[in-house]
Amino acid sequence: MRYLLVCSWLILLALSVVRPAIAQSLSDASLPLLRDYAIDHWTTRDGLPHNAIRSIAQTPDKHLWFGTWEGLVSYNGLDFTVYDRSSRPPLLDNGIGAVYVDPRGALWMSDSRGNISCLQAGGQWRFWPAPAGTAQMLVQSMQMDRRGRLWLLYEGNGLGYLDSAGHLHYQRPAPGSPLATVYSHMVITPDGRVWAGSYDGLVYLDPDGSAHRLQTGAGLQHGLVWPYLAPDGTMWVVAGDRLYRMHSDGPELIYTLSGAGQITALLQDRQSSLWVGTENQGMLRIHGHQIEALHRNASLSAGRIVSLLEDAEGSIWIGSNGGLFRLRHTLFSNYTQHDGLSNNYVRAVFEDHRGRLWIGHAGGLDMVEGVGHIHPVSLATSTGAQPEVYSLDEDAQGTIWVGTFHDGVYAIDPQWNIRHFGTQEGLPAGNVRAISVGPDGRVWVGTQRGVVWIAGSQIHRPQVPGLPDGLVTALHSSTDGVWIGTLQGAWWLHGQQLQRIKLDTPGGGRTVFGFVTRPDGTTWISSDRGLYRYRAGQLRRVGLEHGLPVDSVFQWVEDHLGNVWINSNRGLLRTRLADLNAAIDQGTPIHPERYDEMNGMASSQGNGSSSPDIILRRDGTIALATAGGVAMVDPARLPAERALPPPPVIIEKLELNGINRRLPGPGQVLRISGHRQLAVTYVGLSYLLSERIEYRTRLDGLDGQWVDRGHQHSVEYIGLPPGDYVLHVSAAHPDGPWSTHEAVLRFTILPLWWQRTSVRLACGLLLIVVALIIYRFMVNQYKRSNARLAREVAERTRDLQLQAEQLLAANHEKSLLLTQLQLQSESFERQAREDALTGLPNRRAFDELLTRDVERMRRHGSPLCLVMLDIDHFKAVNDQHSHQTGDAVLREVGRLLRRECRVSDVAARLGGEEFAIILSSATIDDARRLLQRLRDAFRQNSGWLGIADLNITFSAGVAQMSPDRMDCDDLLRRADEALYRAKHGGRDRVCEG
Repeated sequence: MRYLLVCSWLILLALSVVRPAIAQSLSDASLPLLRDYAIDHWTTRDGLPHNAIRSIAQTPDKHLWFGTWEGLVSYNGLDFTVYDRSSRPPLLDNGIGAVYVDPRGALWMSDSRGNISCLQAGGQWRFWPAPAGTAQMLVQSMQMDRRGRLWLLYEGNGLGYLDSAGHLHYQRPAPGSPLATVYSHMVITPDGRVWAGSYDGLVYLDPDGSAHRLQTGAGLQHGLVWPYLAPDGTMWVVAGDRLYRMHSDGPELIYTLSGAGQITALLQDRQSSLWVGTENQGMLRIHGHQIEALHRNASLSAGRIVSLLEDAEGSIWIGSNGGLFRLRHTLFSNYTQHDGLSNNYVRAVFEDHRGRLWIGHAGGLDMVEGVGHIHPVSLATSTGAQPEVYSLDEDAQGTIWVGTFHDGVYAIDPQWNIRHFGTQEGLPAGNVRAISVGPDGRVWVGTQRGVVWIAGSQIHRPQVPGLPDGLVTALHSSTDGVWIGTLQGAWWLHGQQLQRIKLDTPGGGRTVFGFVTRPDGTTWISSDRGLYRYRAGQLRRVGLEHGLPVDSVFQWVEDHLGNVWINSNRGLLRTRLADLNAAIDQGTPIHPERYDEMNGMASSQGNGSSSPDIILRRDGTIALATAGGVAMVDPARLPAERALPPPPVIIEKLELNGINRRLPGPGQVLRISGHRQLAVTYVGLSYLLSERIEYRTRLDGLDGQWVDRGHQHSVEYIGLPPGDYVLHVSAAHPDGPWSTHEAVLRFTILPLWWQRTSVRLACGLLLIVVALIIYRFMVNQYKRSNARLAREVAERTRDLQLQAEQLLAANHEKSLLLTQLQLQSESFERQAREDALTGLPNRRAFDELLTRDVERMRRHGSPLCLVMLDIDHFKAVNDQHSHQTGDAVLREVGRLLRRECRVSDVAARLGGEEFAIILSSATIDDARRLLQRLRDAFRQNSGWLGIADLNITFSAGVAQMSPDRMDCDDLLRRADEALYRAKHGGRDRVCEG
């Protein structure tokens, strides 16, 4: 319903344009669609003192300034700094009315009590308290004329001005004067007229001081009317939902924005587009005669927009009563629920031969035609709810194949006839995470019970021994066979030959997320341990140790420019195929670039174990499935995005021995004496990629070259020797050029008293005298030593005899120490095989004992059972009662396992809340009885650890080794699958495998 209302509102807006003209396309490359802007939002949770942003300004040093009801706020891209009545120096009042930057770069500020403040370019504050007799009311707007007079608009109390000498001029308007109802927004036109908005039409003040009201006969309505002077010199007049352009002969109605409500803010950007803020209908943009509405952010649409600013980098800042917003150009655009997508949790994305985009998600299936025309696709189910779609593909006839979570497979032919394949047709129940149409037309389906293929209306299972019969997570059919990915690795089926690709040897990979086969016969495998390359029978890997920033990587595609785009849970990665091969073949580190929400992605969390989760479209763009919709990127835009100019750098703070010091002015030198620690904080003033700005410093007098500081925006020096120093700070965007205009700090370290030349000469003379005295003393000491030598020889002989006896005693102590070390070594060996928390054998001991018991069964034929046991909802125990309580629960579980198990049984903790029990010489009935005893013991332990509402249960899977399947891995797999069924069957139960 909301989507329909928004569409209807947009249609009304488009039809309400008064002056018809030829439509100017908004798809021009120089003007991105409004929906492609990224929206950033800050509130009091992010450091703002108040959520109502009344005024926005940017000073020449690129700092942004925001006026709020709780003080003035400065923003450097990383941190908000608040100035209020508790600052030093304190402001006169916290309620900021207007913030204005004059032509000289000084920042002016008004407040709710009529006070005026100014932060000059050198960092000095000046204050003008409202004199007695003036209107101590909120100053809504400020403007400076060509004579240097700062005009002030007092809400409902007329106008005043502060002259260039700093004297305030004000006269309360007489009753009936047009100035008596002024409200907000003031502009000064080149002819010297001061225009102001009022509750009773537009008023203006002539250079001679006479006040007038613009006649309503000029086309303006009664009520609140206010002016806006655009950068190109056009004066716009706002009246309700109408926009007028002012001419010499009066205002001309240009736009009527029916349905937009009251217009509260207006901005013309550098592309001559008009940005329109409204009372409670969000933002509009007008370019030529095309109108777009920004409706993706609910909090922006629900609040009043008070102020607008385009910063030096082209971003649009929006001040509202719901916080601060920013619209910025990004590399990515998105399809989300705000654009009509049925659900944001996207699992698969696919482009058919007609260029239509198919999107499978947690709420079903959508199809996108053209530019953003999203159509839901209804798929019939037994419950009536739309199925969760996990996989998509298209066959040669144009039929779209759809795999779902638990509703089987759907086939949608070009005539929109929909067939369904479920358990009644022979399809195994469970997930269908992968579908791949082969060159021969077979539709391969990866199910929860292995792979099948569909031909016509028949479902077939390959009759090849050894095929995996568990969950299939990835599938790819090509001319050289079918690649199958599971939770246990990869298989390659070519003809009737099956080859297992073991990923655990190089790097420990297990779960496979995707395959890419290349014309040279190379197959790339995406896994939970990086990327594997299979070529000519050799398997090689590139992972964390080579520079990949994440372990689990999903599917990837290569664009037309040679970039490889890799989907992951932590953003989209970009590198080159040559770099991946070099990392594998020569061990060369790779440096992938990672993209996330900062680059415009609605969500950086990709979705694996579904397919395809990333595609290269026919137009060269990339589309990928994320937890926040479909993210799209055009690689051709990379050069423009990377061509950001280097950010200007400023030094923000200086600390000596942990105490803030005032920064020196331009050209001044800071003189420092008696210091131990010097800390300098700096920042690059860019608001596009603030957290990714890179810095480097050079301290003339110490450093011979630049020192890279990464993203660190502070540097610290301790114990610098006396001398003259110049600190240079430079900044750059990622992979961009370094700024040529560095921040510079000049300072001199004055010598301490002991570092002075006179003190050092005196100390040198003193050292010579002391050396002579020591020399004479040493000569006399030598003579006395010769006299003692004879006596010491006899004493040394006796000492040697005593030492021999001591050596014998030491030898005995050595033997005792060796015995002690042997005992300690045995203790360490025991600890290496024992879980420190529960005292049970750990995973290492468990693996050795299981291998031992399996070998014993093979020799003697005695029965053997394995139990895999998992504590139910253990994460909730940690979350609700603390991790200490969770550890106590694990120790209690270990105690119960030792008590209930037989002496011959082995209970072990595998990790976390997972345990295992090896029952040697035991049948499945013995295992059932043991588990029943355990369940009784758990229930009798009601109110664990004395906590009344703490009840612990477990889920378990049990498997018995049969004589024809004496394999540890098989036994573990069956027990683990049984545990999986127990957990997903409702928990607190036992399943057998």
